[in-house]
Amino acid sequence: MLCMALIALMSVSGCTKKQEQNSLTEVTLILDYLPNTNHTGIYAAEKNGYFADAGLDVTIVEPGDNETSATLVAAGRGDFGVSYQEDVTYARTASQPLPIRAIATILQHNTSGFVSLKSAGIQTVKDFEGKVYAGWQAPSEEAVIKSLMKQAGADFKKVTMVGADGSGFAALGNGVDLQWDFEGWAVLKGRLDGYDLNYIPLKELDERLDYYTPLFITNESMMSEKPETVKAFVQAVKKGYEYAIANPKEAAEILYEIIPDSDKDFLIKSQQYLSQQYQAEAASWGVMKREVWDRYTQFMNETGLIERCISADELYTNEFIKEE
Repeated sequence: MLCMALIALMSVSGCTKKQEQNSLTEVTLILDYLPNTNHTGIYAAEKNGYFADAGLDVTIVEPGDNETSATLVAAGRGDFGVSYQEDVTYARTASQPLPIRAIATILQHNTSGFVSLKSAGIQTVKDFEGKVYAGWQAPSEEAVIKSLMKQAGADFKKVTMVGADGSGFAALGNGVDLQWDFEGWAVLKGRLDGYDLNYIPLKELDERLDYYTPLFITNESMMSEKPETVKAFVQAVKKGYEYAIANPKEAAEILYEIIPDSDKDFLIKSQQYLSQQYQAEAASWGVMKREVWDRYTQFMNETGLIERCISADELYTNEFIKEE
């Protein structure tokens, strides 16, 4: 009788679990890139049950080649995405605007900048003259460098722009002098690997370049038709990032489970750096400021990246990050 009672109890428990799983709302989140410490809050929310507590079953996927999370989310092939302020502005000002909106920022500040070997002697933007820059050859890349050099009284024509070969910092000193990378990931890893690097943060060169990168997006159909789901997602992922802020080492351990081929010590150091950047001085993780959107929109328009300026209200909203 005892055995039968235990079997019955296990059967009921299994059914209950299945019912709970079936009651969750299934949504898809498309990353911008391979999993890294920008994404730790997502995996913390998944691991710690914050998504499930919010009634969500979140499938996390990476974008395919030649696809961006912005276009995929706009087309309804994903409910949420990790993207960038730049891509949101491009999408909204296109000749056929894409129906996406930013709903929370992962980082409060742009943590990217220009990297070179100290032996190259690149201390300022003026020193870019006569150097070889390797990048991903995006229009915004050239526009940023050209604008910064103009401000510094330097000649952009004296920079040789080439495509990166994928070798990372190994290219520095071997036909390449300068790259653009993120401080909390590539730059930190490069220094741990023994490279003696100079780093010039973008946000210190022009305040308009202190934009949101990366951030979360959704499509306007989700916002209008399923606002409760959007709110639930944002609030759950917020808890994930708050966990990472308070527990960087433990959060890095969670990410290590996702990318076990990574160097765990590096992940911990990267997480310790980014955990100070997620919220920074903001009153809450995820909130965005109108002036940040307006400044970068102005920069993009001024440099010819977009043909017209657009109201910040058409680009982002804080309504889902704010708690009642």
